[in-house]
Amino acid sequence: MSEQTPNTGKSPIAKRRKARSLAVQAVYSWQIAGQSVADIEAAFRTDNDFDSVDGAYFHELLSGVARLKTELDECFEPFLDRALSEIDPVELGILRLATYELRNRVDVPYKVVINEAIELAKVFGASEGHKFVNGILDRLAPRLRSAELRGAKR
Repeated sequence: MSEQTPNTGKSPIAKRRKARSLAVQAVYSWQIAGQSVADIEAAFRTDNDFDSVDGAYFHELLSGVARLKTELDECFEPFLDRALSEIDPVELGILRLATYELRNRVDVPYKVVINEAIELAKVFGASEGHKFVNGILDRLAPRLRSAELRGAKR
């Protein structure tokens, strides 16, 4: 029997995927517009049907990325081939979100985090942006999830 939520028929996985998708868009808005996270979150909750979204996860991702922006950037910056200011804002938002998950959500397997980030980059990023995101996260994952990677090699 699949895990379904009674009211929407959406699985928790699908609701979390939708939360990531909206969170990337909200992070992008936050980066570009300079509005408060609370205002952006309120607008997204008003403009989107949150019945099919893990709203708590959306909130955690958006607020966590905003709160930890500097620390998140410092995690992946060593793997960049250009200045942080030269990264496409969509891909920067995806990297920040995925880095947040790698760092703070060890309950989500690193392969899932990377795959979800790649898919988001395919949808929202530039035509080759998913390759850039994949390359950075592939190098970052061993640093942030070394125990998980060691366990996977056994």
